[in-house]
Amino acid sequence: MKVALVCDWLTNVGGAEKVLLKLHEMYPKAPIYTSKYDPEGIDWFDDADVRTGWLQKFPVKLRRVLGPLRQWYFSHLDLSEYDLIISVTGAEAKAVKSGKWLYEKGKKNVKNPRGLHISYCHVPTQYYWQMYDTYVKNPGFGVLNPLVRVCFKLLVRPLRRADLRAAKRPDYYITISEYAKEQISKYYGREAVVIHPPVEIDGFTIKSTKSQIKQGNNKSKKSQAKDGSVNSVENYYVVTSRQVNWKRLDLAVQACMMAQRKLVVIGEGPEHDRLVKMAKGSGLVEFLPLMKKEELAKYLAKAKGYLFPSLEPFGIAPVEALATGCPVIAFGEGGARDYVKDGENGILFDQQRANVLAEAILRFEKLRFDRNKVSKTAKDFDEKRFNKEIKAFVNGKIE
Repeated sequence: MKVALVCDWLTNVGGAEKVLLKLHEMYPKAPIYTSKYDPEGIDWFDDADVRTGWLQKFPVKLRRVLGPLRQWYFSHLDLSEYDLIISVTGAEAKAVKSGKWLYEKGKKNVKNPRGLHISYCHVPTQYYWQMYDTYVKNPGFGVLNPLVRVCFKLLVRPLRRADLRAAKRPDYYITISEYAKEQISKYYGREAVVIHPPVEIDGFTIKSTKSQIKQGNNKSKKSQAKDGSVNSVENYYVVTSRQVNWKRLDLAVQACMMAQRKLVVIGEGPEHDRLVKMAKGSGLVEFLPLMKKEELAKYLAKAKGYLFPSLEPFGIAPVEALATGCPVIAFGEGGARDYVKDGENGILFDQQRANVLAEAILRFEKLRFDRNKVSKTAKDFDEKRFNKEIKAFVNGKIE
């Protein structure tokens, strides 16, 4: 079977890239087609045949304004020779056309009229649809925001029409959560099968504790592990994320300052300076750079809880936190509903407001969580499960 993989871009490490990596491991000979590749930003695909085109000439920093050009680029890729195309996308890569789609549209000279396109679509293109108002409010271009805002408002209608045309091209949709499934149905009118993304559970699962640990005590709580060692829960909350405006890390910072709770913010991004300024030199908020998985797992395992204030179609980082036994406090209108069970491995809050999150933290501290049981709730999202479900889906569609 001749397979091609397609993704929007390959410029940094993230959840979409983790999905693509697993697919690359399944189909190591499949070329990867993308609009922009930066091996310095992501070094996971050194052994892959990554193919780019004329968009590769543009600087990485212009990625966010190249949506219209990406639509044109992907829709004009000739991939009709492949038996199977799998696109990993939350933006424009779904615009590629399978041989089957071309044949049904009357293109009788396609190389493989049976070739299928399966799209692993995280969510409809957010800046055109469900996150449009948020994007217009703060496009993230600093002093150029007013100009970008005007241009985007003028262009959004034709961009939406092009996105809807692209959404008709995949033969089948897979998506990452029940929330994303709802969004794909709402905006694209397409049905999708939920296969949760792969989470590296084994890399974050640590020696778990037997006893329940009560949240809220300002002193560190220690408990006996199965091998006789001692694990401790320390008096801080943690958030790990790319520091971009739509992740709403500002809510985590503000809420912890309101509740007078310590917060450790791990990561980097364009919002970093604003978040540091927001903390006002408070001793409650500590900023740490990106770190290796082993070190990150230790920070998560010792945290009282993990804060997840953003509206996301899934969210791999909170599941990694759960794997360490760290309960999660999450905004409850996105993909977090698939893995945060209120009162069992964390709690959900219903409004993206700092005072609501602060109240959720105080409510969280009145509950008891068995961190061993919390860790077990992450096992349903491991890589083996993803591999099995993807292979079963593909095999069911390829005759």
